[in-house]
Amino acid sequence: MRPLHYLCLSLTGVLFAANSVAAADEAKRPNIVFILADDLGINDLGCYGRADHRTPHLDGLARAGARCTAAYCSQPICSPTRAALMTGKTPARLHLTTFLPGRPDCPSQKLLHPAIQQQLPLAEKTVAECLKEAGYATGYVGKWHLGNKGFLPTDQGFDSYHPGQANTKPSDTEGGKGEYGLTAAAMQFIEANREKPFFLYLSHNNPHIPYTAAEARIKQNSKAFEPTYAAVIETLDDAVGRLLAKLDELKLTDRTLVVFTSDNGGLHVPEGPHAKITHNTPYRAGKGYLYEGGVRIPAIVRWPGRIPAGQQHATPVISADWLPTLVDFAGAKAPAGLDGVSLAGLLTGKQPLAERPLYWHFPHYTNQGSRPAGAVRQGDWKLIEHYDDGKVELFNLTKDGGETTDLAAQEADRVKQLRERLAQWRKEVGAQTNEPNPKFEAALFRQLYVDVEPSRYQPAKASEADLERMLAWRKLMNGVLPKKNP
Repeated sequence: MRPLHYLCLSLTGVLFAANSVAAADEAKRPNIVFILADDLGINDLGCYGRADHRTPHLDGLARAGARCTAAYCSQPICSPTRAALMTGKTPARLHLTTFLPGRPDCPSQKLLHPAIQQQLPLAEKTVAECLKEAGYATGYVGKWHLGNKGFLPTDQGFDSYHPGQANTKPSDTEGGKGEYGLTAAAMQFIEANREKPFFLYLSHNNPHIPYTAAEARIKQNSKAFEPTYAAVIETLDDAVGRLLAKLDELKLTDRTLVVFTSDNGGLHVPEGPHAKITHNTPYRAGKGYLYEGGVRIPAIVRWPGRIPAGQQHATPVISADWLPTLVDFAGAKAPAGLDGVSLAGLLTGKQPLAERPLYWHFPHYTNQGSRPAGAVRQGDWKLIEHYDDGKVELFNLTKDGGETTDLAAQEADRVKQLRERLAQWRKEVGAQTNEPNPKFEAALFRQLYVDVEPSRYQPAKASEADLERMLAWRKLMNGVLPKKNP
């Protein structure tokens, strides 16, 4: 019996050791809370320099973690960036390159839009599927915008999905963009899964148009560039603060990786019911454009004890990097063929990120007035190629972050090199191209894209006459859309 006794003791020891190792590994794996804002610009938060917006909770999150000062969205519009966040792949590779369902073709266009995917394909492996395989509980709260029935979050690796409401009437318990209802659902998910690793994806509708806020908040922000917008930013910040307080209450803060970012730049032109929305100073243009105001976004990351507090990272990063980053931190397995790279080494200070080019392919005319284009950033330099007329622009972002001076004529060799790289990249990812528009009307094109250059509009410096011109332009932009059947 003695050998059997020793064998049992040995097996018990092995099992105990294995369980101890498993428990230790479990303790190292963070909970993950990923918060996405909708149309939040690079210049909309106090910690990014906006003096007339009140964002104390997000500013505190940045002080307690890392703030990326050269974070980019994968596309300057919602659905494609959301697809890149889910898959770690560039929108060009996914053939999902504008918002769903997209702006209809109009006679003002020289080129037709390519026929894109109308949902995130189920064949793509999402960040939720990666983390679910690694034992995470997965929950999605808020705006999806990547497909309808059959292509919802619960079809893409999430255990639960709470869409909430995109627009709500402000009250004592709710804001104008459903932000408090979404936050309550997010907190319920955390409560229910507090004893195991969880991945919460909280996708706010805030501050996308149309927006409104309680009169008291609007009055409190009366000195802001746009008081109602400032009030909506404040309620977004307050909602984030409530969620962070819940992590504190449940003593989960030190075990939780929190990421806060946006899907694209802020909206700088009049749209919908709003004549003024925000400005992306000092950057050019905004949502819908490949200029810096359209593609630069906030990105804040906190994990106490693992990500040093108070850090600022000027290394360019992009939305497609988040899947490999979260999977890396979780010790999970990333899919093959990703365009993004892990930022874990950069954020923890253990390994700098190797320099790499960042690419964009945006073959669409947008509601904001931009035209089909592609771009590449390599080091200090950024090239934008316009597809409908072949024009290229070159900017030195270190010396000219506002992209005011086109250096293409002085830097012919650099233009040639970057243009060839962009073309080769499009070929490698199988990017879709545009075809000529047989119903093109040159007069409409001139009115919308030549007589007015929306990317040059600077809301913060605009006179009343400038604003009136943009409002007239907006009316024309809306007027060329196909008439809906009665």
